Amino acid sequence: MRKDVRILLVGEPKVGKTSLIMSLVSEEFPDEVPLRAEEITIPADVTPERVPTHIVDYSEAEQSDEQLYQEISKANVICIVYSVNNKKSIEKVTSHWIPLINERTDKDSRVPLILVGNKSDLVEHSSMETILPIMNQYSEIETCVECSAKNLKNISELFYYAQKAVLHPTGPLYSPEEKEMKPSCIKALTRIFKISDLDNDGILNDNELNFFQRTCFNIPLAPQALEDVKNVVRKNMSDGVKDNGLTLKGFLFLHTLFIQRGRHETTWTVLRRFGYDDDLELTQEYLFPLLKIPPDCTTELNHNAYLFLQSVFDKHDNDRDCALSPDELKDLFKVFPYMPWGPDVNNTVCTNEQGWITYQGYLSQWTLTTYLDVQRCLEYLGYLGYSIIQEQESQAAAFTITRNKRIDLQKKQTQRSVFRCNVLGVRGSGKSGFLQAFLGRNLARQKRIREDRKSYYAISTTYVYGQEKYLLLHEVLPDFEFLSEADLACDVVCLVYDISNPGSFEYCAKVYKKHFLDSKTPCVIIAAKSDLHEARQYYSLSPLDFCRKHKLHPPQLFTCNTDEAPSKDIYTKLTTMAMYPHAKLRCMCSCNRCTYCICHNLLNSELVRSVKAKLYSAVLNRHVTQADLKNSTFWLRASVGATVFAVLGFAMYKALLKQR
Repeated sequence: MRKDVRILLVGEPKVGKTSLIMSLVSEEFPDEVPLRAEEITIPADVTPERVPTHIVDYSEAEQSDEQLYQEISKANVICIVYSVNNKKSIEKVTSHWIPLINERTDKDSRVPLILVGNKSDLVEHSSMETILPIMNQYSEIETCVECSAKNLKNISELFYYAQKAVLHPTGPLYSPEEKEMKPSCIKALTRIFKISDLDNDGILNDNELNFFQRTCFNIPLAPQALEDVKNVVRKNMSDGVKDNGLTLKGFLFLHTLFIQRGRHETTWTVLRRFGYDDDLELTQEYLFPLLKIPPDCTTELNHNAYLFLQSVFDKHDNDRDCALSPDELKDLFKVFPYMPWGPDVNNTVCTNEQGWITYQGYLSQWTLTTYLDVQRCLEYLGYLGYSIIQEQESQAAAFTITRNKRIDLQKKQTQRSVFRCNVLGVRGSGKSGFLQAFLGRNLARQKRIREDRKSYYAISTTYVYGQEKYLLLHEVLPDFEFLSEADLACDVVCLVYDISNPGSFEYCAKVYKKHFLDSKTPCVIIAAKSDLHEARQYYSLSPLDFCRKHKLHPPQLFTCNTDEAPSKDIYTKLTTMAMYPHAKLRCMCSCNRCTYCICHNLLNSELVRSVKAKLYSAVLNRHVTQADLKNSTFWLRASVGATVFAVLGFAMYKALLKQR
C-alpha cells in the first residue's frame, strides 16, 4: 500500500470546502471560516487504514491557476465539493472541474474522484438523482457522499472514502460499464486460486479455504461462516461449488460480489498479500527480496525449499509417473507471466524415454538456476507463492549461502552440495557428448538432439561416500584467447581431447599451462571417443607423459558410444575431487590405470571382503557359543587373523602387479 495519502478539495467558491476540513479537525463547526485552510496532516495512528493523510484546501481567491495545476498533479484523490442547494455548483462539476482535472492527469492513470454534496442540512431532498447519471458517465468517480459541515454529518466518512479510493481503488478491479471484473484482476485472482489449491484438483476445500483465510486475514473462518459463503455462491451460480468446495468461477464470483457491494478492500487485502501493487503487477519487493551474497560464495536451496518444490511437483504430476509431461509442465507454470524454461532444459537435466523431465531432473534444474542466477530463482519462487505457502517473510528464506571457498580449503572440508565442473576442449573433441552422457544418454540418443535445442550445461546427482551431491557440468566455448574469469571459476576442470584427432590434445595442454598450472583447482584430462583408433598427438609430449610431468591423473578413457547408458564413474570421481581439492588422491602404485589406486581403498577391496567372509564362515562352523562371543580373547584372535589375511593379500597384490 501507499505510505501516505494526499487529498485535495476543489470546487466553486462558498460551497464549504474549508468548513469541511475545519469541522473534521475541531469536531465542531467554525464560527469564522478563513478563505483557505492550511495543509493538514492526520497521523497514521488515528486513521482507519493506519496511513498518514494530508488534506489540502484550494481557494480561487488566494491561489493561481498554476498553483491549482500543481496541486492536482500531486494529489492521490480529489474531492469535488458542490452545494446541494446550488444547482450552478452541481453543473460546474461536469462543465468545469472534471474536464480540468482530466486535462491535467494522464489518461492511463486518472486520479480517483469523490463527489461531495455539502450543506445537506439546508435541504430536505437528496441530490443523488442528479448525481447518479454523472457517476455513470465518468468511471474515475469512485463514490458520492452527501454531508454537512455544520451538523458534522458524514464528515469522517467523507475522508475515509477518500482514503479508501486511494488505498483500495475500484478502477483497476472493476468495470462499472460492463459490470464485471477487469481481465487483469481476473488473471491475478486466478493465480491466487491456483496457488491456494494445494492439491490441484480445481476446488478449494474447507482446509484450503481456511488456510487462504488465515493467510490473508490472520483468522480462520468458522464452520458456519464457510457454509454461508458457499451457500451464497450456490444461490447465484450452478457451477460455483463442486464436491462441497469452491471452484475458480465461485471464487471469482465472490470477489465480484465484494466489489459490487463496496467491500473492495477485501479483494485488495488478498491481492496485496499475494504481492500485487495498485496496477495489479507483482511488486519488485515481492519478487526480488534483498539477498546479500558475499564474494566467492555460492547459493543453494535449503531443505525446506526442496520440500516445497517437491510438493509443487507432486501437485502437478497427475499420472504419478515421476515425470512432468508437456501439459503438466505447462499447468505448473500457469502462475507465471511467461514460460520460464525453454526447450534446452530437456537437454540440461535427466528425462525419461519420452523426453519428459523426471523428478530428479526437475530438482536439478531448480538447483542449476539457484547456482547460476539466484535473482531469477527468487522471482520464480515468488510466482509459485513460496513465502505464502511456507509462511515465510520472503522467498529469500529458501536459500543457503555457502561460506567462502578459501575457508573450505583451509578447513579441508565443505558443507556445499553443488559443485561446478568446467569442460574445455577444441570443437569436435567430445565435450557435448561428455555432458549428455552424464544424463544417461548414449551416442544414439544424442544424435536425436536438435542443434537449436542444445544446452551448454548438464546437471545431475552423484554419490560421494554415501552423500548425494549435485555436479554441474559447463561446456566452455573453445576461444583460447578470450577465456573469462567466469569460464575459469569452478571446482574442478575437465580438459577433453579426441584420441582419434592428432591435433586435439595441444589445446588442452596450452589451456592447462596458461590457466591452471599454478591453480589450486583440480584438473582431469579426458581421452574422449576411446572406442575409436588412437592417433599419435602432434604435441611434443604424449598425453600420458604430459600428465606424469605435471603430476596429474593419467588421461581417463571415455566413450558414449555404448549400447546402454554410459558409465558414471568418472563423474563421481570429478565430484570427489571437487569436494576434496586438497587431497592428494593420485595413484600410489604407479600402475597408470586408475584414478584412485586400489591401495588407497585396500580395506574395501574384493580380497579383504573375501577374507572376512571366510573368517565368518569358520566361526559359524565351530558353533561358537554365546560365552565365546563375549570372550575378549576370541575377538583378539579374530582381529589378528583378519590383519594377517589383509597383509598377505596386499603382498600378493604387489607380486601380481610386478608380473604385469
